[in-house]
Amino acid sequence: MLDGLAEYCTKALGEHDCPSVSIAVARRGEVVLDRAYGWADIEGRRAATTTTAYAVASISKAVTATAVCAAADDGLFELDDPVPGPDGEPAPTVRQLLRHRGGVGAYYDFHYADTPRPIDSDRYQVRFREPGSGFEYANLGYHRLGRLLERVGGRSLGDCLRERVFEPLGMADTHLADRYPGSAPIARRYTPDGRAYPPVASSGTPAASSVWTTAADLARFGHLAPSLLRPETATAAVAAPPITEHAGYGLGWIVSTGYGPQIRSHGGGMGGVAAMLIAAPEQELSVAVLTNSTNKAARDAIVEHVMTELVPGYRTEQITPFAADPARPLALRAGSRWAGKIVTAEGELPIRMEILTEDQISFALGGEAVTAPAGAHAEIGLRAVAELQLPTADAQLNSPLLGLELNEVDGRLVGRAVACKASDRTGWLGNFLPHRCELDRV
Repeated sequence: MLDGLAEYCTKALGEHDCPSVSIAVARRGEVVLDRAYGWADIEGRRAATTTTAYAVASISKAVTATAVCAAADDGLFELDDPVPGPDGEPAPTVRQLLRHRGGVGAYYDFHYADTPRPIDSDRYQVRFREPGSGFEYANLGYHRLGRLLERVGGRSLGDCLRERVFEPLGMADTHLADRYPGSAPIARRYTPDGRAYPPVASSGTPAASSVWTTAADLARFGHLAPSLLRPETATAAVAAPPITEHAGYGLGWIVSTGYGPQIRSHGGGMGGVAAMLIAAPEQELSVAVLTNSTNKAARDAIVEHVMTELVPGYRTEQITPFAADPARPLALRAGSRWAGKIVTAEGELPIRMEILTEDQISFALGGEAVTAPAGAHAEIGLRAVAELQLPTADAQLNSPLLGLELNEVDGRLVGRAVACKASDRTGWLGNFLPHRCELDRV
């Protein structure tokens, strides 16, 4: 099986400056291939092994979703029960949150050992669309589900996942934690240019992003997760409203649609993490590929190499739920001026904006205006990002940019202003903090 894998992985790691990869293949839940290549710790010259534990970022969502579905099977709630949030607005259902259709916006935050304080994610539980009206990948939705598990289970989320998922599947080296608490050695996390992340990197949405595991544990989970659920719930988990021509999102899983073998998958990426879990139920096969670099290129190349050999007819589009969305010229009239507000937890901030051309705007937060490229997209009438920092305490932590995502509704521009940091080319991966934004023509 997979002859030449060592040579291929060594080449991919070198070409993409990735420290290490751990790969496991399970058939019918039994690990039939388990390999690791490269360095788990560059400075310490510690090689990656098959027992090395990696952070897997958003693959945590598949784990949390499995625990949520199992709790529903036990009668603790129904999948179509509402899950109220702190905003007091109409509550999305469990099913809608699992499918990223709860109406809350994109969000992430990371607290490193050398930053002064964590961010309160509840400040950003802002609804940007009606529940059920459309797909938007939302860590905050899974954060709400994690709290639901804690509330109905009467214990921590880590304990809930251990009792409902890790222990039943024999995942002894898998934990939910900011810092890996197990006995297995860990893979240190690295930026694309080889800088090591601090050993503690916590997320404000642990149910969405804080699982550590080995490739072998994760490969077993990939195939065996449905066995933890009632048959009708396992079927519901892969009932996935389509997002692209080739993939939809079910209850914690990206599910392929249309031509080709059925594929159930989830990827994970954050600072120093690029991971992928794929299950091919018709082949009774699952594959886990874990790396310790922010750059996803080595992960993607190795996944393509492994899956092409093991699953005839496999295509990358089957694990990619996000379609290309190139910018188009703005429809807003050049020369038009707008003024309004950004709503933050610390109060309202004034914003003014001018459409300069079909692909450029200027905007300001009370001071001197900055110019930025801008474009329209499939569901967004205006999107732009500029080097302009919100003067809020949260944005000052690690969000030096301000992005706008606005649509014209009844003559007004409404949407969000996002304090963010685009990458870890300098420092560490930053935050993505959405705020309501409204502007009127002046």
